[in-house]
Amino acid sequence: MEYVILAVVIAVVAIGAITGLVVSGRRRKELDRPSQTPTITAPPAADRPSAPTKPTEGAAEPTAPPATAAPEAEAPETEAPETVEAGAAGVGAAEAPAAEQPVEEVRIEEAEAAPAIEVPEPTAGRLVRLRSRLSRSQSTLGKGLLTLLSRDRLDEDTWEEIEETLLTADVGVGATQELVDNLRTRVKVLGTRTPDELRGLLREELIKLIGPELDRTVHSVKTDGGPAVVLVVGVNGVGKTTTTGKLARVLVADGRKVVLGAADTFRAAAADQLQTWGERVGAHTVRGPEGGDPASVAFDAVKQGITDGVDTVLVDTAGRLHTKTGLMDELGKVKRVVEKHGPVDEVLLVLDATTGQNGLVQARVFAEVVDITGIVLTKLDGTAKGGIVISVQRELGVPVKLIGLGEGADDLAPFEPGAFVDALLG
Repeated sequence: MEYVILAVVIAVVAIGAITGLVVSGRRRKELDRPSQTPTITAPPAADRPSAPTKPTEGAAEPTAPPATAAPEAEAPETEAPETVEAGAAGVGAAEAPAAEQPVEEVRIEEAEAAPAIEVPEPTAGRLVRLRSRLSRSQSTLGKGLLTLLSRDRLDEDTWEEIEETLLTADVGVGATQELVDNLRTRVKVLGTRTPDELRGLLREELIKLIGPELDRTVHSVKTDGGPAVVLVVGVNGVGKTTTTGKLARVLVADGRKVVLGAADTFRAAAADQLQTWGERVGAHTVRGPEGGDPASVAFDAVKQGITDGVDTVLVDTAGRLHTKTGLMDELGKVKRVVEKHGPVDEVLLVLDATTGQNGLVQARVFAEVVDITGIVLTKLDGTAKGGIVISVQRELGVPVKLIGLGEGADDLAPFEPGAFVDALLG
């Protein structure tokens, strides 16, 4: 029995010793873990804690390896705020122009509201530059006559064709008969008819019909009594206001200072249209209320021209049918009122060249009301025939001074007989 008890005691002691050893071993392992932590190398940047101050304030400074890892870990931390600041600066830079953009747009609108003054093309040689615009008249009149005169035999049938060609080109009956008679005589005297001789012969006769001796100057020079006054008259739809604006460009190109008078108070857009033409060349425009007295506007325009000391005052009058007696009498009144300041230097009648002989009827009536001093033929670049230049001059006894050869601002040209005939003959 004693042996049994002894064995039990020994077993209990052994179990207690083993248990103590196990517990002490676990405690040692737990104590050994914190003692090994400081010797562990720094983890990669991705595994390090996000707080930027703890690693840099700790033991990373005396140890060499952490020094190489620290910049790699700190680079994102220092660049992050810089990236944010750059973004903020970028936003500011992008927002600054956005805030200033309306100011720039306002400045652009102001610049557009005040159009720049244009410099018109020189008037010298304009007709030579625009000769291609007379292609229709060239084919009808010039080349048609040259073709007929170049035939081997000029019999009566051929001469009748020549007469028909001239009449179709609006040359007129009297001028046609005169030209044919002169051509018959000179062809007989000439004998041979080479193309160059025929062209020279026809050129001489056409220039003679047009009248190179006529004074085609637009009298627009300032005198001691004040500026030259030019009235622009005509029926509705001939391009009168546009012609007045283009004439202003012609005078400015020749060095004149101009004031425009918008005496067409019946057509709502006429004054605005004329003012736009004036602004483009720096000319002042005098205008009155819509439906106002045109004579009053013309009077004020001349008065303004005297005050400003300009060379020329251009007065655009209302378009009127030549059959309306009241309107024609009003045109006479405009002229009389303007003459209170001094004489009217020019009265230019604007005619649509495409109307042909109908334009001559209009010209006769206007000539009875006001003394026409010159003619402006518009739309000669269209279906018009060049012969209208000859017939209208012979009908009125006044020269064609300007011709319109297109819709461009500088397509109004001083009339030159030689250049015109050369353009017709090609």
